[in-house]
Amino acid sequence: MTNSLDFASEPPVPDALPPWWRQAVVYQIYPRSFADSNADGLGDLRGITSRIDYLDKLGIDAVWLSPFYPSALADGGYDVADYRDVDPRLGTLDDFDAMLAALHAHDLKVVVDIVPNHTSDQHAWFQEALAAGRGSAARERYIFREGSGTDGLEPPTDWLSVFGGSAWERVEDGQWYLHNFAKEQPDLNWDHPEVHEDFLKTLRFWSDRGVDGFRIDVAHMLTKDLTEPLPSRDELALIPRDGNHPLIDRDDVHEIYAEWREVFDSYDPPRTAVAEAWVHPSRIHLYARPESLGQAFNFDLLEADFDAAQFHRIISDNLALAAQSGSSSTWVLSNHDVVRHATRYGLPVSEAGAAAPTRHGGEWLLNGGDESLLNRERGARRARAATLFIMGLPGSTYIYQGEELGLHEVASIPAADRQDPTFFRTQGAEIGRDGCRVPLPWVATGTAFGFGEGGTHLPQPEWFARQAVDTEERDPASTLMLYRNALRLRCTLQTGESLEWIDTGRDDVLRFARPNGWHVVTNFGVEPYAIDESEVVLASADIAAGAVAGETTVWLAPSTLVNDA
Repeated sequence: MTNSLDFASEPPVPDALPPWWRQAVVYQIYPRSFADSNADGLGDLRGITSRIDYLDKLGIDAVWLSPFYPSALADGGYDVADYRDVDPRLGTLDDFDAMLAALHAHDLKVVVDIVPNHTSDQHAWFQEALAAGRGSAARERYIFREGSGTDGLEPPTDWLSVFGGSAWERVEDGQWYLHNFAKEQPDLNWDHPEVHEDFLKTLRFWSDRGVDGFRIDVAHMLTKDLTEPLPSRDELALIPRDGNHPLIDRDDVHEIYAEWREVFDSYDPPRTAVAEAWVHPSRIHLYARPESLGQAFNFDLLEADFDAAQFHRIISDNLALAAQSGSSSTWVLSNHDVVRHATRYGLPVSEAGAAAPTRHGGEWLLNGGDESLLNRERGARRARAATLFIMGLPGSTYIYQGEELGLHEVASIPAADRQDPTFFRTQGAEIGRDGCRVPLPWVATGTAFGFGEGGTHLPQPEWFARQAVDTEERDPASTLMLYRNALRLRCTLQTGESLEWIDTGRDDVLRFARPNGWHVVTNFGVEPYAIDESEVVLASADIAAGAVAGETTVWLAPSTLVNDA
């Protein structure tokens, strides 16, 4: 038995429901790769609207849209040229409003991406700064500095961009501007009051249109202390990240989010926000406090092996951090920035416990995605088990488009077709993130597997046919059907924000119980683990003879909660 189940009657509605986001399942849409309505090879807003029935049937609570704003696509839309409009290639504001209304009609919330650390170099402000020249008020909105060395021909510091190469770019009049990411993404100066006011205006613009929440890109990098003399790269590496680092995770960033919180709370219901903050675990709770953004991503599972000890530690630590902040935990296995977890879990593991050749699969991709190193079936099996594990946890779960199909990373993308700035700025030394951003397969045949009639902006592999939506809808044991059943059942079983670990007598088997008697058992090992099969309501793989097979998760629940067919 794997996916077949019936449901008991709906549980009574409590007098006071908690905010929707605390236990929500949020589906991340990368708009340019979801569905194309006008045959130009790019996914768009009307494409999303055309697939709302699919999203509704999946059983999610909300969608999170990666940037859909006007952009030169130097970084997949995260180089924003106008924060209060829609990229013409993706639609119009009217298309956005129609999509929003349709999603809300299906009781689906909408979260949009906000990118506040930097703009596009095509943004009107930056173009004004270039034209205005040295010492102008327009340049004060960004971070311009004189160069070093003879005639200022060298960058102000030796800092490196996250995407590789120098973090400084020289303009025609000889000054340099800071860009912690691509050179097309100049960093904003958050000491400038106009920057504050403009983003408050943006938050109100989308909130007024009915958006339910915001995902804040690189939330930990906005504020900076650039007091001269600036430290070198080596000196910077020695400075503790304790709230006073010059560039990262500064305490004063929360003064910005306190301003934003006033805006969020001025709406009824209050708008929600979640921080993308790659910071030390001991500081993540600061972003999740109710007076700050209210919730923060937990990325620990993106870096973990399929390993019981690692999962136990990560879950325990992050539940404690959630209690510390008063927020709820967030669980995520894949997103638009990492190798898909079905592939990560299918790569070998070294004796030291790190996935080989690297934990994230980057070196595997650089070596052409050597199929002899990737065990696709094992990766898919582990991915299904890990997914059922996190869906049973208290807190919110974030799903990345395509993972519900069990998609693997697309490794074989020719250099000429790649788009990620990391690939180009490192001269191919880092492969980039294109492999998880390939347009989705909707049907097994036809142009672009149903993505759109005009092809795709990134090439799709032939094996997508086996994992197209229409293929998996016909297979009751498919990953898509597992997700649908799991999300429907989770809606019935999810309760409270706590769990109790149950001793299993084995280091490679984890079991936890929720307050209503719902149990989740995951066998991270290969030897079967005995259970009471009578209370199994869902399993990530077939079970037999009252035992959980290796690399499998089962959900157990008493008949008073759910009737198992």
